[in-house]
Amino acid sequence: MPATRLATRTVEKVWGRYKLGLGFGDAPEGGEPVGEIWFEGGEGIPDTLLVKYLFTSEKLSVQCHPDDATAQARGHRSGKEECWLILDTEPGATIGIGLKQRVSPEKLRAAALDGSVENMLDWKQVAPGDIFYLQAGTIHAIGAGVTLLEVQQNVDLTYRLYDYGRPRELHLDEAMGVAEPAPWAAPDCPGAPEPGREILTAGRKFVLERWNGAVSGTLAPVPGRPLWLILRDGTTSLGGERLTPGEVWVCDESAPLAHDGDMLVAYAGSDVAETLIA
Repeated sequence: MPATRLATRTVEKVWGRYKLGLGFGDAPEGGEPVGEIWFEGGEGIPDTLLVKYLFTSEKLSVQCHPDDATAQARGHRSGKEECWLILDTEPGATIGIGLKQRVSPEKLRAAALDGSVENMLDWKQVAPGDIFYLQAGTIHAIGAGVTLLEVQQNVDLTYRLYDYGRPRELHLDEAMGVAEPAPWAAPDCPGAPEPGREILTAGRKFVLERWNGAVSGTLAPVPGRPLWLILRDGTTSLGGERLTPGEVWVCDESAPLAHDGDMLVAYAGSDVAETLIA
């Protein structure tokens, strides 16, 4: 099959929510809050990237992620870069990305130990449609009242610097080895190579596009660069399969596509594909 529908997995988190929205079912009564919904394949399904939704009712830990070289030296498949597309927010919702100003490693360590690192973060008020690409090493935290879509390198590898006194493991030594104690800067975003494609972000490890409107033809992934199709609304058929909003599919072969609505398309690599519809 040219395309495969990925299975959903709910992940309980202390900072999650019981009512999720976006068409997802609520957490069961008496259960734990749900913080994330992951989309995963099986054996033989491309898995370079991971797509997930996040639902926050409290602040997430102050954390960072390693780059490929550091992670692989420690036995992991890759480092972790990620992007966030804000989908919904409560009034005043914020995210922290990077520090307000550069500090020394010694000052960062001391701030992580006494909790003042939270105040060093550059907290930004967010609204639906905001997009952020976080390079490896970026110190960050997501605030309460945020619903977002995350695309990331597919590795569960997080180093926590501070967690507001929650009884969870911290990784201060590991984090200090990779954290960039400085302000964050968004990567340059190239223009769309053809009509109907909006490039939301193009970082060092993957590209995220938005196709909003009517698109038809043959979906033609670049060889070796599968496409993750994230259905937001509208109607879509691909290779004889009907795709439904709320689903995520991965496509690694050419197939007829008919789409009318809002769809996100992600693929690994730093350069934007010249054409994806033949």
